[in-house]
Amino acid sequence: MSEPSGRRYTAFEGNSVLLTGALIDVALAIRSKKPRADLAPILVFDDATGAVVDLDLRGSDAEIAGRLAASDDPRETVSETAPRPSRGRSGADARVRGRPKLGVVAREVTLLPRQWEWLASQPGGASQALRRLVDEKRRSGAGQGLMRTAREAAYRFMSATAGNLPGFEEAVRALFAGDEQRFERRTEPWPADIRAYALKLAAPGLSPPKA
Repeated sequence: MSEPSGRRYTAFEGNSVLLTGALIDVALAIRSKKPRADLAPILVFDDATGAVVDLDLRGSDAEIAGRLAASDDPRETVSETAPRPSRGRSGADARVRGRPKLGVVAREVTLLPRQWEWLASQPGGASQALRRLVDEKRRSGAGQGLMRTAREAAYRFMSATAGNLPGFEEAVRALFAGDEQRFERRTEPWPADIRAYALKLAAPGLSPPKA
C-alpha cells in the first residue's frame, strides 16, 4: 500500500530498525508480529519530523487502513499555469500592448544617495538588483529553516531512544552547534541503527568539517 502524502516512517524494535515505509505498511507489519514477552518495545518515527507516532492497531487490516486514511491531513495545492483574463473583458480586449507586469508591485523605497548609486550601477538597474537581493535573502532564510528543522527532528528521535546512551548530552550540543565531526564522534558508541537514523535526520543541519 502507498502513503497518500508520500511520507515515510521507520519502526524500531528496541535498538534495531524493523521496517521503513508508508505508515499503513509499517502498521500492518507491526500488527503481524506475534506478541512475545521477550520482544523489545516497538516505536514508530516520522522520517520528516523525528516524532513518535502512536498507532491504533485494533481491528482488521481494513479498519486500521481506514483509521489511518481518516487521520491523514491532505494538503491541497492550487497551481495556475496561465494568467486569468480580467473579468468583464473579452479576450481581445484583455490583450494590451506594452511590457507585461509579471506580478510586479510598485512601492516606495527610501534609500540614501550612495545606496541608490550602488543599485543603479548593478546589472539590470536598481529594480533588478533589489529583486536579486530579496531572493538571495529568502534562499538563505530557507536554508536556515531547513537546518533548524533537521536538528529538531534528530533531537526528538534521540530523546526517545538515546537519552541513556553514552555521550548523549555531548551529542546534543554538537547537533545544535552544527558540528558534523563532533556529532559523529559522540554517537559512535551507540547501537548501529540508532546512530544511522540519528545521522540521517541530522544531516541537513550539520556542517561538514572544514578542509
